[in-house]
Amino acid sequence: MDIDIVNEAPETKAGIPAGAGGGHLTHDDVMRLFETYKAENDARLAAIARGRRDALYEEKMARLDAELDAQKRRLDELTLRSARPVFGRDGGMQSLDAVEHKAAFNAYMRTGESAGLRALELKALSVGSNPDGGYTVPLEIEQMIGRRLAAISPIRAIAGRREITGNVYRKPFAVSGPAVGWVGETAARPETATPVLDALNFPAMELYAMPAATPALLDDSAVNIDEWLATEVEQAFAVQEGAAFVSGDGVNKPRGFLDYSTVDNGAWSWGNIGTIATGVDGGFPATNPSDVLVDLVYALKAGYRQNAQFVMNRKTQAAIRKLKDASGSYLWQPPAGAGQRASLMTFPVVEAEDMPDMAADSLSVAFGDFGRGYLVVDRQGVRVLRDPFSAKPYVLFYTTKRVGGGVQDFDAIKLLQFSAA
Repeated sequence: MDIDIVNEAPETKAGIPAGAGGGHLTHDDVMRLFETYKAENDARLAAIARGRRDALYEEKMARLDAELDAQKRRLDELTLRSARPVFGRDGGMQSLDAVEHKAAFNAYMRTGESAGLRALELKALSVGSNPDGGYTVPLEIEQMIGRRLAAISPIRAIAGRREITGNVYRKPFAVSGPAVGWVGETAARPETATPVLDALNFPAMELYAMPAATPALLDDSAVNIDEWLATEVEQAFAVQEGAAFVSGDGVNKPRGFLDYSTVDNGAWSWGNIGTIATGVDGGFPATNPSDVLVDLVYALKAGYRQNAQFVMNRKTQAAIRKLKDASGSYLWQPPAGAGQRASLMTFPVVEAEDMPDMAADSLSVAFGDFGRGYLVVDRQGVRVLRDPFSAKPYVLFYTTKRVGGGVQDFDAIKLLQFSAA
């Protein structure tokens, strides 16, 4: 059974096929080596028949014997590994390709040796995979980075998410709404009006981080290089994402929900985000301040309220924490347990430091079902380029991923505007 395919190699002076002692191995390699073995042994026997005993023949045969035994053992090991599932650290099965990718990536990170990654990406027919663009990290590391980002990036944690393999995700929607109607069981089905369709585009933009490592850290086999890379890039990615998902302008970055045009909620239309005014520039009314929060909650349709959350920064939350309802009970409540969120009027509060502070005309509080309202688009694949030259003696790891984002349902998010009208 072939384990891998390689080109036929020329023989060395010793009669052993070049490359037979290492690298990729096939059953044909073993057979070629055995043919060499037979030829050399025939020559040795012929010499003995002529009454000559050459020490060179004996030495060559000893080497060929050892090489045949070694190749047989390697074939047996590879055959066994191909038939046996490999278990990762998370208890799940990994394919042999995944294990090879991880080992090759580890060698690249620690030593800069990229031959293994080049061979794997060429085998997978990857395009654009070259040293100038870096190499794709193993799926396990990509998933680890994704899990960490979801835990520390506030908007990503509550938004909808879509993975793509291209550069743009296009989501169609019906501008005129769905064409539906009531009919009797046996009545004729009249032709419905042709829907007017449009599409929302969510391009994936490049986000990068450049963690640095010392040669001593890379030489330390006790350091888990996967964990180190994920830990180093998570905070940098989360900070940049958090700002873009809230207020990004869509130029070389995702478009934040605060960048879209806003209108008074009474005049709301598709493509705009509805707002509720507090009635006071830069603050809450002096009397019944909680009423504006009630108005904000009920500006959202019932279908969105069941999964809705408040989004604000720490300073705004501190101001709202002081508010009470008509019965004297505080509107804000602390988390009920570890890992849970504080609540405001029974709805979870998400603390996003990129939300603006309370000021005249500011949009400092958002409320809505962000899972339906805002979409985060991740292009599959995180790439790493090792740079040992730019910051000697440190080694830089230029790490990139492609991320996009934008509002996908303009009716699912409402904003509280701190303005007089």
